[in-house]
Parts: sequence; structure tokens; C-alpha cells
Amino acid sequence: MSDQIKHDSIQTFSHGELVSVLTTQPIDRFLDYKAPKNGVKLGSYVEIPLGPRKVIGVVWGVGKGDYDKSKIRMISNVLEVSAMKPEMMEFLLRAGRYTLTPLNVMLKLATRAPGLANPPSMNIVYAKGNRTIDRMTPARERVLNALKDNSDMQFTAKELKEAANVSISVIKGLVSQGAISELETPRDIPYSKLDPYFPSKKLTSAQKIAGNTLRDYVRMGTYSTTLLRGVTGSGKTEVYLEAVSECLSLGKQALILIPEIALTVEFIDRLKKRFGEKPAQWHSGVTMTEKRRCWRMVGEDKAQVVVGARSSLYLPFKNLGLIVVDEEHDTSYKQEDGALYSARDMAVMRASIEMGAVILASATPSLETWANADGGKYNRIDLTERFGDAIMPEILTIDMRHQPMLKNSWISPQLKEEVDLRLERDEQSLLFLNRRGYAPITVCRKCGDQVGCEQCDARMVEHRFNGHLMCHQCGETKNIPNACPTCGEVDCLTAVGPGVERLAEEAQEKFPNAKISVLSSDMLISAQALKARIKGIASGEADIIIGTQLVAKGHNFPLLTLVGVIDSDLALMGGDLRAAERTFQLMRQVAGRAGRADKKGTAFLQTHQPEHSVIKAILNGDEEEFWRSEAKQRHLAGMPPFGRLAGIILKGPNINNVLSLANHMVRNTSMLDSINAKVYGPAPAPIARVRGNYRYRILVKASKDIMLQSALLKWRNSFKVPNDIQISIDIDPQSFY
Repeated sequence: MSDQIKHDSIQTFSHGELVSVLTTQPIDRFLDYKAPKNGVKLGSYVEIPLGPRKVIGVVWGVGKGDYDKSKIRMISNVLEVSAMKPEMMEFLLRAGRYTLTPLNVMLKLATRAPGLANPPSMNIVYAKGNRTIDRMTPARERVLNALKDNSDMQFTAKELKEAANVSISVIKGLVSQGAISELETPRDIPYSKLDPYFPSKKLTSAQKIAGNTLRDYVRMGTYSTTLLRGVTGSGKTEVYLEAVSECLSLGKQALILIPEIALTVEFIDRLKKRFGEKPAQWHSGVTMTEKRRCWRMVGEDKAQVVVGARSSLYLPFKNLGLIVVDEEHDTSYKQEDGALYSARDMAVMRASIEMGAVILASATPSLETWANADGGKYNRIDLTERFGDAIMPEILTIDMRHQPMLKNSWISPQLKEEVDLRLERDEQSLLFLNRRGYAPITVCRKCGDQVGCEQCDARMVEHRFNGHLMCHQCGETKNIPNACPTCGEVDCLTAVGPGVERLAEEAQEKFPNAKISVLSSDMLISAQALKARIKGIASGEADIIIGTQLVAKGHNFPLLTLVGVIDSDLALMGGDLRAAERTFQLMRQVAGRAGRADKKGTAFLQTHQPEHSVIKAILNGDEEEFWRSEAKQRHLAGMPPFGRLAGIILKGPNINNVLSLANHMVRNTSMLDSINAKVYGPAPAPIARVRGNYRYRILVKASKDIMLQSALLKWRNSFKVPNDIQISIDIDPQSFY
């Protein structure tokens, strides 16, 4: 599909003129249509006939006219939404070109809101009423909790039914009793105005200086990217909210990307305290009705700030002035299926087109961001001290080679003593293990087989709290069997290794009088319930917190003075290019949860490798030295960010066919000679089968100054690919699974 389109923001097309339309359909070209009676503008969202169907598209430019004009059909309808800006069109073009994503797929990312073809209208929604009911049932309680947990969202009957998992009759019954209200409201209403001058927290002198610098970058009205690096507890959020305030005062829109949906409720409340009203939200936790509202209001400049997941980058902002990527190092910003892109990198690209500012905030930045700041490509602001009287925690190791450990025990005697000491002082301890569920492996004591997923080459993880086994690759679940699926022996299955649930079980045995709370992303609690649990922990309702990486992000527990990392070596296993970087980031982030108030914090890392260079770097606290050392190693190896990588993933149901094509591709790489690329593989993916498809990977490496995309595209298209095999190209891969 050609992307050489001339953009003219005032270009209009009169009745009958030929226009070029891009659709979300899997068609590798623009389609010619005639402008409707009242004409159409460049960027207008339209409804067009395609065969017997009507589909949504965007007017992309002048039609080619290389088709029998008598057969060219007319645009059916021009949607009552703001036209796509030329800057947005340019962003989709450039992002698609860089990631090798077809333009129709890029448009699909940019139109992921329901009912765009529906005109503005009234909508029946439901809200919590003011009457109590005589008899509470579990179903009624679920409805009321759903409305309470999401009081700022609109629910249709269908959405409330699905959110609460009840029948329509339960909802109608609550309406008749006045427990919930049925309201008629405009389908899409503007968001409340945020006040940039609303009274805010008092900042330290360091925060004021940093905040004023960020305000200056926003005020310039030109593109800039700034790394805001602050130690954990330094108040980075309050600093970048100064930039958001400046953006609002200039009448522009701001987008704040956050890596974890579980943090949304707490973060939204924080913004309300800062600006007087809640911002718009865009993530998988909001209703489809709310998504439609957000999409439309963003395009009309009636949503000033959006807090969202990575996909919110593709919202049709009318006047975007600032993008904040909070915890910019987080791996969740990389989209690993469908359109493969890094939200951090795409944020920088979009801001450069919109002439806006980008803030990349992190206590432990990615090496890519650190290198760009070190080389002067990005600005850099450092916050080196914690807010108030808090000081950075001391980090120590526990050498597990010298700890007498009992069978099926993971809390060392030394760590137990430290937890006991905190219990005596009425202080909190955090035991961290980045492994969900009860146990990663379930094995048969008779035949030795491990219970695996039928669709994937992955072991099923026991989740004892929920009473099932789960595949963490495809999400398949099944009940925990009484007999071995392979040999049929009864009562022979045993759990091997720890997950947070098993760690909680051990903690309850070792600390029988302690109140224990488990925080893990798979606990299946609502965002509001998670917020309540975190608030309870912060106020002292738990003595011991047990959690996965969810606890490493953004939480502030004033009573927490001890962090114990159960398995510091876990992330160092395997040959991942970024293993050292990610271990360093995670350990520093987790350790940073301790001592965030007036009491000193200590973190202990249980490790079998205390002499490992990464563990030493974590202990000595010289982060700059770690980044310099890591950068030097990557530079010598020609690896990112000092070289370019592309991952080629082939998958299909027949392993022989997939491997045969992969080998054929590797033997015929002459089209890559022009970029002096090195080709490695093919090799089976670490988890070689997922959802019934076998996966092989090829790695292409080139120098930093080479753009791989054009050569890779020609190379891939030179092969005849069977219908049952898919080939994906991942530019700048973040993982190799």
C-alpha cells in the first residue's frame, strides 16, 4: 500500500469527486469512492459500501481514478466525529512503516471504539440509587459493588450485566426498589474541566526546580524528550504533574501512560486531588460505553487529560501537548502480539510529529533511554533524594549457600529473624517473589511427568487459592486432577517450587500470629477492591505483605521497613539480552518500597550468587556505573541500543512445515546483503508451542545506522508462505519468547 499521500488540513472534496479511502479491512491498498452530496474533508471518518457490507474508513486523499468510474460507488455516510488530523495520519504512516505493520492494521488501532457510526444520541445508563433493599443476595451485591467501584463510569444494562455476572432481571429488580437508578443521558458527554491552578502539594526545592524545568519544555511548544530519573520515593509524579499543569494552562491536552491497570484507581484519585476533577481513562478496565465517550471527547478537545494503557497512544487527540510515560522501563509497554510496537518509542515519535513534549519517568530507566540521555539526544533531570525525612534503604544479601534450609522452605533462617524483629516493632515486612500462583510445576511422583498444557509446550501453574491449574501462555485452565493425566495413578501429584500462594502458606506457618496479605495480578479482585486492600495495608492492617512485581510499582507503605527478595537469581537465568538490566531494575524498584517514611528501611536479597556482577551493582548503589558497564558490553557486542535487531517469528500447526520454511529463509538471505546483516537461527522459541502452533525464531542483526525495514520486507515477501503459516517481524524485540 502506497503511503505517499499529500496532507492538506483544509482540503475538501465536492460531490462526485474521487477520494482515496483507507479502511480497517485486510486490503493492501486504498479504495476509490465518490464524495457524497454535501462533500467530504481530508481525514473524515466515513462509512462506505464494500461488497454487501458497510465498513468504516478514513478519507486519505485524492482518488487514483485507475478504475472504471461507472463502477465506483459513493460514500454512504460521513460520521459525526472530528476528522482525523494530518498529524495523526502522519503518525500512523510512520509508525506502520517503522514497525512493518500494514496501514489498515494501524487504522484499526486508531478506531478501537464501539459505535463510531452511530450519531450522538441519548443513552439509558445505570447509577447507584439512594435506597436500601430489604434482602441482599450475592447477585445484588455484585451489581451494587460494580457501580460503587466504577462510580465515574457509565454502564449500559448489557455492560452492568457482564460486569456483575448477573441476569437483566436482577438489575431491573434493583431499579424497581430504588437501589439503583435508570437514567437517560447524552451518550457522549464532555469530561469535567481540570483546574491547573488547583491547590497542590508543597514541593521541595529540588522538586520545584525540576518541575519548573519541565514547565519550560512544555511552554516552548516544540518537540522535546526528557528523562526524569528519580530515586524511589523522590516524588517524580508530583514533578511531572507540574508539566501537566502547564500543558492545561496553555489549553493543550496531555496523555499519561501507566504500565499497570491495577494502579489506575489510586492514580486517578491522585490526579483529582491535584486538579480538582478526574481525567478520562482508556484501558481494558473501562466499559465500551466509556471508551466511545473518551474517543469522541478526545477528538473534540473535551477531554483534557487521558490516563491510559499503551493503546491510548492511538487516540485522536485534537491538541496534544504532552505525553508522560510513567515507569518508562516497564516491559508492559511493548505490544507482543498483533501490531508489534514499543509504546515508549511510539510516544516519542508521536510527540515529534505533534511538536509536543515527552517525559520518560523512572527510577531505573531502560538502557535505551539512559543512552539517549547520556548522548545528549534527550534532556535529563535527576531527583537524587527522597521526599521529606525518608532515606534510601540499605541493601544486603543473604548467601543461601550457607543457610540451613528445610525441604519445601524458601524463607531463610536469617530472613525469618529479620521479619520477627519487625513484628516486635510493629513494622511491616514485604516478601517478594515474582512468580504467580501456588507452584510453577505439578509433577507425578510415580511416572515423573509434569502436568502440561494441551495447547502449549508449557507447564500448568497451580493456583490453589482459585482451585485450578492455569497455563500462563494461553490462559487455559482446568481443575486440579486427583489422578495423574499420564499414568492414572491417584494421589500422586505434588507441587514443585514456590509461587506467592505457597510462600504465603509458609509465612503463615513461620509467623502464626502475623496478619498476611497477598498482592498478585491474578487474584481476580476489582480495581476498587485492590485500592481498598492497598489502603488497608498502608494503614497497618497487614504485618507481612507477599507479592509479585505488582508491589514494586508506585505503592507507598509508610510502615514498611523490611523487604525480603526470596529468589534474586530468578531473572538472571537464561540467555536474555536484557536479563542483567531487568534484574537490576526490579531489585532496585522492590528494595525501594522499604523505608519511605521516617523509619529506616532494609532490603535483603536471598541469592546463591552474591558475587554476580548484577548483585554487586545492586548492593553498591552506583547506578551510573552499572549503566556505563552494561552500555560498554552492549556496545562491544553491537547489541541494542548500539545495534539493531529484528526478530522473525514463524508459527503454524505443522512443525515440519514451519521448520522447513524457516531453514529455507535462512539459506536465502541475499536480499539482506545490502544492509550487511547477520542472520542467526532458526531456533525453536523457548516455549516452542503456544495455542497449538509451533514457533521458530530467526534473529537479524545490523549496525545502528542501518534501517532494516525495507530490506526485511523485500526478503519476507520473496518467499511463498503456506496459508497455515504466519510470519511476524518484530523490530527492536524486547523478549525472545
